[in-house]
Amino acid sequence: MLRFLRESAVASFVLLVIRLYLGYAWLAAGWEKIVGGFDATGFLHGAIEKAVGEHPAVQGWWAAFLEGFAIPNVELFNFLVPWGEFLVGLGLILGCLTTAATFFGMVMNFAFLFSGTTSTNPQMLLLSIFIIVAGANAGKIGLDYYLLPYIRKLTAQIFHTPKRPLRT
Repeated sequence: MLRFLRESAVASFVLLVIRLYLGYAWLAAGWEKIVGGFDATGFLHGAIEKAVGEHPAVQGWWAAFLEGFAIPNVELFNFLVPWGEFLVGLGLILGCLTTAATFFGMVMNFAFLFSGTTSTNPQMLLLSIFIIVAGANAGKIGLDYYLLPYIRKLTAQIFHTPKRPLRT
């Protein structure tokens, strides 16, 4: 299965469909927040409220993070969430830095799940796993086909250290 996901041309087409679906979902969610205005304050306070009771939906450590870091920096999150969603969607649709876009989408999915919101996050995470496991093959039908060889060449030039002759 791993070999199929990473090397098969058929898999790259299946992954393209998954990428486009996820990309549209992220892009639409982000765009809606960008044009409609977004304030995470209510969401963050709601998540903290879910951390109490006999069977809390939000773990105490996450509620402490939200209360101690996210709420005091809500303006940062008001910027990062909509633009993060939009850029993840754009990256997936274009097949540009596909695995990075998928990774950051997964980070957001986990953050929403940790905050007690189920919605489509589990489904998106499950589909994202296939893209992450497939690696470069997931973006082969996209800009990664052209971009990744250039990035590999550039990083090889930057991190290349010439071999030194052995001293005898």
